[in-house]
Amino acid sequence: MSQTTSAILKSSNLSAAALMVVAGLAFAGVNVALQWAGMIGGLSSTSIAFWQYFLALIFALPLIWRHGLGAMRTGRPVLHIARVVLSAGGVQLWIMALAHVPLWQAIALSMTSPFFVLAGASLFLRERVSLTRIGATIFGFIGALIIIAPWSEQFTLHALLPIAAAALWAGASLITKELTKSERPESIALYLLLLLTPVNLALYLGSGFAWPPSDGWMILLVAGVLTAAAQYALTRAYAVADASYLQPFEDLKLPLNIILGWVVFGFAPDAGFWPGAAMIVLGSLYVMGREGTSGRRTAKA
Repeated sequence: MSQTTSAILKSSNLSAAALMVVAGLAFAGVNVALQWAGMIGGLSSTSIAFWQYFLALIFALPLIWRHGLGAMRTGRPVLHIARVVLSAGGVQLWIMALAHVPLWQAIALSMTSPFFVLAGASLFLRERVSLTRIGATIFGFIGALIIIAPWSEQFTLHALLPIAAAALWAGASLITKELTKSERPESIALYLLLLLTPVNLALYLGSGFAWPPSDGWMILLVAGVLTAAAQYALTRAYAVADASYLQPFEDLKLPLNIILGWVVFGFAPDAGFWPGAAMIVLGSLYVMGREGTSGRRTAKA
C-alpha cells in the first residue's frame, strides 16, 4: 500500500469517527427531546414518532434543492424498503422496551448491535474484521454488562426487547453500508425519512390521530432537526469507513445519553455506570488509535 493511499485511509477513518460522534450527540439530543415530549408534554409514542420523522423529512428537503432530483435517484429500491422495514421494526420494539426498561439500561442493551453487525459485515459484506475491532467491541460490551447487571433482581425478560431492536437496527446498518457502494449519502438519508413517514402515519392514525398541544411543537421541532442531522452524519460515516470499524463508536451513545439526561432531567444512574461507561469510551478510543497507528506503520513500510 502506498504512502498516499495509507494517508487517505487514515484520514477517512478519522473523519468517519468524528461523524459517528456527531451522530451520537444528535441522537442523544433526540432521545432527551422525545423523553421530554412523552413525560412532560404528554404526547403519545405514535404521535412523537410520526412528527419526529415527518419534520426531519421537511428539514432534509434542502438536500434535494442543493443536489436536484438526482438526490432521489436510486437503482436499488428493494434495499431501501428493506432498510426502512428493519428500522421501523426496531423503533416499535424500542418504544415497547421503554415502557418496561429504564432508558439508560435500554440503551446499554441496545449496544449488543455490534455483535450482529460484526457477524453480518464478515458474512455478507465480506469485510475483514480484525481482532482489534472484535476485542474493542467485546471490551465495550463488558462495560455495558457492568451497567446492566443482568445478575440483579431488576433484570427481566423485557430486557430482550432492546436486544431484538438492536438486531433489526444492525441489519439496517449493514444495508446502509451496502447502499453506500452505489448510492449517494443524501439519497440514503432522504429515502429513510421519506419511506418511514407513511409507516409512522399509519400507526398514528391507528392509535387515534390528535394534534400535539401548542407547547409541544418546539420540542418536536428540535427532535426533527436533530434526527435529520443524525441520519445524515451516520450515512456519511458509513460512506467512508467499514461498518465493522464504526461499531465501537456506537458504544459512545450510552455515556452521551446518560450525561445529557442527567443534565436535563437530573436522572443519575447508580455507581456501576461510571466504570462501565469508562470501558465503553476507552474501547472506542482504542480502535481509533490503533487504526491511526496501523496507518502510520503501513506508510513507513
